[in-house]
Amino acid sequence: MHIGELAARAGMTKDSIRFYEKAGLVTGRRAAGGYRDFPLEAVTRLHCVRTAQTPGFTLAEIARHGEELRDAPDRAEALSALYGDKIPVIATRMAELAALRADLHARVGTGCPLRVAGRAGRAG
Repeated sequence: MHIGELAARAGMTKDSIRFYEKAGLVTGRRAAGGYRDFPLEAVTRLHCVRTAQTPGFTLAEIARHGEELRDAPDRAEALSALYGDKIPVIATRMAELAALRADLHARVGTGCPLRVAGRAGRAG
């Protein structure tokens, strides 16, 4: 199928598909006239990419783990393990964001966003 049909079926733009193609997440071959021709399974692949981005997997991680998942004897188990590995990464990021939120709260209403309330004379 041509890129326009793939975009419609996958619910994304042609530019997104071109981006994912450059990242190696989906492949199409050049048909006559220079048009990209994608297999039907590219729709499923693109849905998997979008689904994997939701819990925070980067495109590099998706590309790297995609091959592992295709070759895994039990894909559900392999995917479950990848999700399990992602949980501590998300927990760390949540802690970092909570600290950032607390820091921003301390700066609000100080008259100077570089000054943290309760730390007179120190720039934060």
